[in-house]
Amino acid sequence: MIKTTESLEEFYKHKFNDLSDHLKKDIGQFNVFRIEDRIRSGTTSPTYIRRDFFKIMLFHGNNVFHYGDKSICVSGNTLLFFNPQVPYTYDLLTEDTKGYFCVFKDEFFKENLRLNLSELPLFAAGVQPVFHLTDDENQEVQNIFEKIIKEFNTDFIYKYELVKNYVSELIYLAMKLQPSEQVFQHSDAGTRITSVFAELLERQFPIESTSQRFEFRSPKVFADRLSVHVNYLNRAIKKTTGRTTTNHIFERLTSEAKALLKHTDWNISEISYVLGFEDQAHFNNFFKKQTKLNPSSFRKV
Repeated sequence: MIKTTESLEEFYKHKFNDLSDHLKKDIGQFNVFRIEDRIRSGTTSPTYIRRDFFKIMLFHGNNVFHYGDKSICVSGNTLLFFNPQVPYTYDLLTEDTKGYFCVFKDEFFKENLRLNLSELPLFAAGVQPVFHLTDDENQEVQNIFEKIIKEFNTDFIYKYELVKNYVSELIYLAMKLQPSEQVFQHSDAGTRITSVFAELLERQFPIESTSQRFEFRSPKVFADRLSVHVNYLNRAIKKTTGRTTTNHIFERLTSEAKALLKHTDWNISEISYVLGFEDQAHFNNFFKKQTKLNPSSFRKV
């Protein structure tokens, strides 16, 4: 079952038998590791859950990362970003897997970046946080991680300022690698309202407990929340994306339904409730129409 959001301290307790060294290193702010050291310590893949911290990983090897409702196969040298808004996990690491990862909270950068991390295009809703690297790009990222590790283990009084700069370098390097179509300027009011609609839709997910419920199920509800007429909202979204408002809502609702069916042990009646359906029959009909499978059949696939 999807649990409450995992904190950074809970992450350390879960991954390491001896917590003392990690507690000494500003547990609430930043830490960095080599993946091969983690494998030797006998740790496993993480639980499918949302965290309250960010993670940047340079991954050398083959694996499948489950990010939201998507499963992304990676091979070779891959740079991955994980943020507190989206739950994730990945398959068990093999012994030949290598790489690095660092974990940190938004507060670690408050004085260093002009924007909140969650406001950067890299961490925007819907952006795929996976970058396949060339040999030169991989060497550049690896060098940055090695500088982070080296500096992190010194007693230099300003070491965290240097570490922040190195991590910022990783973030901005990835933003340069970002496909141009994922970073755009809002050229008109219709585009702006579409962007706000998408953000409002995404904020309602993921569903983390059976006490939550998805409420914004119709274009009218979104329009009221955005203080625009529903016809204007529908026209703007259709013009900007080529798809209807209802299409976007149903697609995101279906994605969350798939994730809950795949990654929780909640019964179908509970999933039906949290997704805002009046009863299980309505949910079954909706899901089958969207996927050609009923929920029970999808869960067995």
